[in-house]
Amino acid sequence: EVRHNARTERDMSEQLMLESVPLNALDRCDRCGAQAYVRAVLLNGGELMFCAHHGKEYAEKLKVVAAKIVDESQKLVETPAN
Repeated sequence: EVRHNARTERDMSEQLMLESVPLNALDRCDRCGAQAYVRAVLLNGGELMFCAHHGKEYAEKLKVVAAKIVDESQKLVETPAN
């Protein structure tokens, strides 16, 4: 028998929502405070955000502890369509 915990389901729903929301100018790097372009959703349910520089610096270590890594650093080099 599988028992569902309402709190666990709500937490999972909130986490999925956070993962799907694009990073914006208010999201800041946990290391230096610059605008965040990398979000790491940790296996323990936490979340870390990094600027492109620190996201690259910690990429290998994050792979070990993250369930998902969202890297939006391509926004830094995108050019508007003409």
